[in-house]
Amino acid sequence: MIVNDWEKGCPLLLTQRIILGKWKLSIIWFLAHNEVMRFSELKRAFNDSVLTQKMLTQHLRELEDDNLVFRKSYNEVPPRVEYSLTEMGKKFIPVMEMMEDWGKHYMKGINWI
Repeated sequence: MIVNDWEKGCPLLLTQRIILGKWKLSIIWFLAHNEVMRFSELKRAFNDSVLTQKMLTQHLRELEDDNLVFRKSYNEVPPRVEYSLTEMGKKFIPVMEMMEDWGKHYMKGINWI
């Protein structure tokens, strides 16, 4: 993980940079609820949304670089790769659950639900 000077002084900015990306929170959420997923399973989890294979690959690499996702390759034919959350990634799950609770509260407050 490369930490910029401006991130060293502010944990919130560092966290924002790590989760920045349209699909990163969803990737973490799917892995939190499925423990281990293959690339194709992750892709399918997005129900043919606009998430491209390139973007999923990029987000997974960034999450791996930031030590939130673990990538395990098997020496098999055809190749098999599995993704799971690291211990640091698992520590982020309660944060996401709090974000979900806040979102529900917000939606009620503005009469969306």
